[in-house]
Amino acid sequence: MRTANEIVSKLKEHQPSTPSKWHENAEWRMANKPWLRYSQQIAMMMLERMEERHMPQKQLSELMGCSQQYVSKVLKGQENLSLETLSKIERCLNLQIIAEPELV
Repeated sequence: MRTANEIVSKLKEHQPSTPSKWHENAEWRMANKPWLRYSQQIAMMMLERMEERHMPQKQLSELMGCSQQYVSKVLKGQENLSLETLSKIERCLNLQIIAEPELV
């Protein structure tokens, strides 16, 4: 059976040279929770519509005029989307994401 010192020594051998950023990432996710949740809901709407239309990410990226990598990021629900991007998504997928404001 190994001693505690041997176990600690073995763990230190496998310790990465750069510190983990899990704590900072968790704090960031908590601070940005409201818009991340909204972004994830939009991603789910997009995925459902893409599935209905048998539309791959590549085709959507071409319609939107952006890279497939960007569409992939959006579909992960972790992108802070601009109004311009939301409008492109709505147009390309025939979705209503944001209700049009009423003019008074």
